[in-house]
Amino acid sequence: MQRLTGKRFFALILLLPLSLLLLVSCAAPDNGALRFGLSKMPVTLDPRFATDATSSRINRLLYQRLVDFDVASMPTPSLASWQKITPLHYRFTLVPERAPFSSGELLTSADVKATYAFILDAANASPHRLSLARTIERIETRGDEVIEFFLKEADLLFPGRLGIGILPKQLIESGHAFNRAPVGSGAYQLDAWPDDTHLRLKRRSDDLLLEFVEVTDPTVRVLKLMRGEIDMMQNDLPPELIRYLQQEPGVKISRGAGSNFAYLGFNMEDEFTGKYQIRQAIAHALDRDSIIKYVLGESARPANALLPPDHWAGVPGLHQISYDPGAARALLKPLGYSRDTPLHLTYKTSSDPFRLRLATVMQQQLAEVGIKVELKSYDWGTFYGDIKAGRFQMYSLMWVGIKLPDIFRYVFHSTAIPPEGANRGRFVDAETDRLIETAESATSIETQAQLYQQLQGHLLQQLPFVPLWYEDHVFIARDHVAGYTIARDGNYDGLLNVSKQ
Repeated sequence: MQRLTGKRFFALILLLPLSLLLLVSCAAPDNGALRFGLSKMPVTLDPRFATDATSSRINRLLYQRLVDFDVASMPTPSLASWQKITPLHYRFTLVPERAPFSSGELLTSADVKATYAFILDAANASPHRLSLARTIERIETRGDEVIEFFLKEADLLFPGRLGIGILPKQLIESGHAFNRAPVGSGAYQLDAWPDDTHLRLKRRSDDLLLEFVEVTDPTVRVLKLMRGEIDMMQNDLPPELIRYLQQEPGVKISRGAGSNFAYLGFNMEDEFTGKYQIRQAIAHALDRDSIIKYVLGESARPANALLPPDHWAGVPGLHQISYDPGAARALLKPLGYSRDTPLHLTYKTSSDPFRLRLATVMQQQLAEVGIKVELKSYDWGTFYGDIKAGRFQMYSLMWVGIKLPDIFRYVFHSTAIPPEGANRGRFVDAETDRLIETAESATSIETQAQLYQQLQGHLLQQLPFVPLWYEDHVFIARDHVAGYTIARDGNYDGLLNVSKQ
């Protein structure tokens, strides 16, 4: 274990309150596991109910899916290949070399049907039911290998909807508690979940132990890495701590381009943020390049749309909103606003220190053009509740792990206002609805991609939100950790091949 000395370490220690120092001083016993530091533990290890990012990422290690995605977010076979028999009939055939469940039973078509039948049953209240129930009419099996999906309406995106981990039919029917006792056919299986801050998995191929450790405070997480109490972590660190670790011996840092999309959202029903000229002025007032360079530590790329340019439905040539404070002032002047007579707006964000710092920087930039912003920060539950309820003028959030372009219906269609969807800004626009509906009824992927590209250009003109950036992923590990590769969407698939040197 590395001994921590030097002025830099003591400077880091001074950032911590006494209660957190006591946590750092309690070293975990070494059970031979590779330890992965998390800012928060998974909510559930049942993929039928997982919606938070940590749960979804860890479930990928425990369960296999019919379908996964390539680097352009096109669906690709995982557990099964498929044929489009007709626009309303898809046939999936399980690959013969598939792994059995961790309980020893072979995964069959009956398990696939049982998993999706459970999700489709409204009585079970799966959060994944909505998009599947709108599409799937019935499911049939042919022997142990073949699953037939019959659709209510044609859906070019259908194979990509089948990315939920498959569970064993017998345990589904017996009411097994997968949330705490997962049984899947993935590369890992549960070894132990002794308390709310430790979760241990075992790799089935070689019995390597992998322990997830919750350390909510980022500075404590860094100190535990330096002390050898955790071996690796990904993201959830402010840039100054990453810069600190870059100078530490025995620590290596890897970066990868990410697809997680940060944006500034508006309430379109508000008398101020509902005005196009004001949203346009805000967009021109934000110096995203400087924020990326000086606040994000160059760990992001400017974004112009929800989908990144290399997505199959992305727009590589979409113009960037220019940083132009002069244009912002010119837009505000006819409305009677200036630095001497500013427009007053409120901006809601979470109480996370780094997100609050980003909001403070944007507050300063908006003040330069005549917009005085009052920041209001809340714990996550209160903040997110206010956003869903429409109690805001402006807010910032991030979309994580988006694969399918049907996200546009969920976020921007006029029928998707909460609780029916995530149109939190109450954006209602006939042309947006038309483009979404036309894209959904397209008969070829090429035509569908063109329509979604037109839609993204239209949204950039309408500005129901200001695109900010795609945040990169940063993986930090001790020197003895090898074999980890960073995924574009931030998942933990690199742990499939991780090893100790």
